[in-house]
Amino acid sequence: MPISPNFTSILSKDWEINFTQCAPNGFLKYTDLCNILQLTAAAHSEIGGISFTDMQEFDQAWVLSRMRVEISKLPKWGDTVTVKTWINSLENSRSVRALEMHVNGEKIVGSETFWAVFNTKRRRPEGLVLPFEHFELYPEKRATIDGFSKINFNNEKEIVFEKNVFLSDLDIVNHVNNVKYLEWCLDLVDEKLILNQAVKSFEMNFLKELSLKDKVIIHENISENKTVFSITKEDKTSFALQLNWE
Repeated sequence: MPISPNFTSILSKDWEINFTQCAPNGFLKYTDLCNILQLTAAAHSEIGGISFTDMQEFDQAWVLSRMRVEISKLPKWGDTVTVKTWINSLENSRSVRALEMHVNGEKIVGSETFWAVFNTKRRRPEGLVLPFEHFELYPEKRATIDGFSKINFNNEKEIVFEKNVFLSDLDIVNHVNNVKYLEWCLDLVDEKLILNQAVKSFEMNFLKELSLKDKVIIHENISENKTVFSITKEDKTSFALQLNWE
């Protein structure tokens, strides 16, 4: 698609929280929070001419490599949230994108995301083919207090679950959808912590692809105010999640 005449380097988009996106406490699920953030990023790439459809002409797609989310509170069923997004950096095969969620003018969520250009046929990163110079970059305009980091998952840990990858876990790029990793891990957390909104921030590192019928092991390490999950296939780590509790 060509660059939209309505293109702007900072996009604001409204979303209404519906009941299918909410946990039993009536507040937005953490997984659906991530979905809304990513859908806003996708909407910005569409009006800027670097969407999935545009990139697939060259067998390319954006894939998420790291993500940090900081939460002061979650929106509830019926709320209309405004998500703002802009790009901190964009060069060659990598991009850092910022996102904020607001309710009634109050910022309640900030997120920093790191994306890589991925060749969906060669299954490897490569430089972005499409032009992107029309995006104004905002390297100093941060959405989070802390930036994303490399999660330390090499501490003593225990196996808490084993599973196979099913078709419902895959996305349009034909690998496990990034939100699925989060969902698998959150299903293993004490539900009281989730329902009481005890998560104040979380980080995700996406390290290796997982595909249909892969067999994986989920590991957990719990320490004071922090839980780290890692997901391995054949002793190689594919994903790491760090949850920071209140």
